[in-house]
Amino acid sequence: MNSDPKLIKDSQELSHLICKIEDSGSVPCTCSLLRCEGWDTMSDSMWPQKQLIQLGTLRDARVDEPTFEEFQPTSLRADDPKALISVEHFPYNRCDVFACTKCNQAVMRYTEYGGYYIDHRARRVRAEQIIKGE
Repeated sequence: MNSDPKLIKDSQELSHLICKIEDSGSVPCTCSLLRCEGWDTMSDSMWPQKQLIQLGTLRDARVDEPTFEEFQPTSLRADDPKALISVEHFPYNRCDVFACTKCNQAVMRYTEYGGYYIDHRARRVRAEQIIKGE
């Protein structure tokens, strides 16, 4: 069995996946994803691994070094909760995409690497935030 996550190829595919999650409804949940509005630090100890399913990845294994270029057609910073999602740009092009099996909240996660640290970051995502037509 192949354990590699499915590559999400473009914004339309991501939007379709997120819409399916959103359309399935939710139940009240207290998972730590509720606090992840705009690329919040989410350490392994806080990550609710047992109740998540991985929907796929935006990290293309064929690309050695995805771009660090950000794209934000608004004046918002990428870490703003209202920022739009461009799957071809940083940090989205380095994300795995998950959903909580209880509250059906979709979330993206990537790892920020600094000189002396590793910082796992997560952001809740809604289909309406995804820039279509890339």
